[in-house]
Amino acid sequence: MKTATLTDAHTVEISDRERPEPAPDELLVAINACGVCTTDLHMYSGNLTVDYPMIPGHESAGEVVSVGENVDDYEEGDRVAINPSVPCNECRACKSGRENLCHDLTSIGGAAKNIIDGAFAEYAAVPAGNVEAIGDLDYRTASLAEPLGCVINGIDQVDLTSGETVVVVGGGFIGQLIVQTLRTSGAGTIVLSEPVAERRKLGVELGADYAVDPTESDPTEAVSELIGDVDIAIEAVGLPKTIQQAHSLTGPGGRTLVFGVPPEDATIELSPFDLFFEEREVVGSYSLTPKTFARAVTLLQNDRIDVDSLVTDEFDLDGLETAFEQMEAREGLKKVVYPAQ
Repeated sequence: MKTATLTDAHTVEISDRERPEPAPDELLVAINACGVCTTDLHMYSGNLTVDYPMIPGHESAGEVVSVGENVDDYEEGDRVAINPSVPCNECRACKSGRENLCHDLTSIGGAAKNIIDGAFAEYAAVPAGNVEAIGDLDYRTASLAEPLGCVINGIDQVDLTSGETVVVVGGGFIGQLIVQTLRTSGAGTIVLSEPVAERRKLGVELGADYAVDPTESDPTEAVSELIGDVDIAIEAVGLPKTIQQAHSLTGPGGRTLVFGVPPEDATIELSPFDLFFEEREVVGSYSLTPKTFARAVTLLQNDRIDVDSLVTDEFDLDGLETAFEQMEAREGLKKVVYPAQ
């Protein structure tokens, strides 16, 4: 089968390797679409420690072509989306329904304690418990159930109540997904803070009530003038500066969600007295759970989330390096690769 393998930082090698055979509890899936994530970019650029060579890619969907002998729920020809997070199902986190915090988490092509080859390949063997049937949902849309599941998990962390005011800091692909999911989840006023005009315009089209340019004026003042108090601020960039900025937007009782992936050694300053006296919260969100993945598939099947507007570039496996280069240059939004082409 054809694969796109990272052999070193900034090096993608297109090569052939033997097609895997599914274990008794696995499915062999022909990968029809795989989104390119910022995590993949970090692996490519060397900013995320991985053991080369490895096949990245963890936002995928495809057709079942072979079924392990112990699998009864799926058969050849089934169309599925793949959840790349494989929990142990034995640790305390897993048993409490927080499989994303599994003590021995394995990721199919993504970031986790254990990483196995992912979906930038024509085929992938995956546990039968890690797929969701997608019916007639197109593969490109279904491949984006994984990032949407992560977004749903993030919004769950801040206990959104209908009608609450939310600011989203960062209008990239994830920020645009967050805006739409907030609208679907019953948020009241939604403000997007984003320096790129095209992304501000898209955010308003997809559900934000206002969009502000943080390079033109202090977003804390701009947001306050627009809507007053902010209940929730969601940071979708991953920089200490924007995390601090998001926290500064909230008032008493406010919650700040760190969704963007910050550098491992980054730090920010917070006032512990403000956290105490004003009952403010700062929470994080990592990955997704089986439940949020299933919810994401349902939202996509029922056209609650528009991903077509977010996909700006499409490639075959040979174009993966070009996709990474575009992402480094901040060109476009979502890139999708079609391994079978």
